[in-house]
Amino acid sequence: MADRADKVTSIKSKETEEQPTEEEPKATSGPRAPRRRRRFGLIISILVVIAAGYFGFQEFQARMTHVFEQDARIAGNLITVSSRVSGWVTDLQVRESQHVRKGAVLVRIDDRESHLAAERLNAQLGGIKAEQAQLNAERELAQSQISSRINTRKSEVNAANAAIESLRPQLELAQSEYRRAKSLFSKKVIPKRELDQRRATMQRLEGDLRTAAAKRESSENQLREARAAAAQLKVLDSQIAVLDHKRAEIDALYRSRTLDLADRTIRAPVDSVIDRTFVEVGEFVSPGQRLVLVHDPKEVWVEANIKETEIRRLKLGQPVDIHVDAYPDREFTGKVLSIGNAATSEFALLPSPNPSGNFTKTTQRLRTMIAVEQQEGLLRPGMMVEVSIAVK
Repeated sequence: MADRADKVTSIKSKETEEQPTEEEPKATSGPRAPRRRRRFGLIISILVVIAAGYFGFQEFQARMTHVFEQDARIAGNLITVSSRVSGWVTDLQVRESQHVRKGAVLVRIDDRESHLAAERLNAQLGGIKAEQAQLNAERELAQSQISSRINTRKSEVNAANAAIESLRPQLELAQSEYRRAKSLFSKKVIPKRELDQRRATMQRLEGDLRTAAAKRESSENQLREARAAAAQLKVLDSQIAVLDHKRAEIDALYRSRTLDLADRTIRAPVDSVIDRTFVEVGEFVSPGQRLVLVHDPKEVWVEANIKETEIRRLKLGQPVDIHVDAYPDREFTGKVLSIGNAATSEFALLPSPNPSGNFTKTTQRLRTMIAVEQQEGLLRPGMMVEVSIAVK
């Protein structure tokens, strides 16, 4: 009985092994599945080739009509405001990112010593002006007195000349009458009294003539003395000239101190935005030391380093599409403003000699400036942009 039971059990187990379980997948019938997979792969390949051809054609067409450059940046005139004088910073009136107008005060440097020096020179200048005014007044007075004396002496000389000219014919007439009276007296025609009268008249006129001549000579001497006194004016003129030179010297020193005083108030050179400040209140600055870095936000452009193999295709005024990395959703346009005349490698601080004789040819780049219109102050120097220049 036991052997029979074991046989029945073994038969059932074999039947169980031969029957397939429900979880096993049924074999796919026929050769249709591999054929479908090959067809699907072929379709995908064809679509990929078509897409690649389409985009390749678009890229080729774009390369034929445009010059692209990814290594481009926004540029601007960054102005380093520095000091011409030395001293302690007493006031810093701006902060970074602040917009300022032209002439606005940026930094003040201690100006007490300059104020005192300017006041001292101004006082000296005032003293020289007063001394010069006094000498000018003395010169005017001396010139007036000398002119009056000269005119008086000239009048006296003229009066003496007039008296001489008047007495000379009278004397000649008296001498003639005296000679005639003397001849008549010798002939007993006239009495001796008349002859004496004629002699007395002649002698009086001779005396008057000699007196007039003496007065003229004295007046002429006094006139020469008055003219000689005019040399005093030259002395005063020389003193005034010395004061003029001294005044010019002190005036130059005063203007120099005034300029030094003005230089201690640092002002914005243009309408600008503060990019960075390099000093704080209380620091000691030296001449030439930079204080503030500013730039005019309205004056910006794009600098692109174009390959030398593409530079022949560029012309001034060509339109440019500009894509700013910071604002991908905004559109910026511009035009070619200038094309570089030298490769950027020529401006390198360190030359690149080739002493070993090994040579690797590298495509050079030329700096090209592209004008771009600022939009709401968004474009800032240093930003990365991509440019697309339409060359056709």
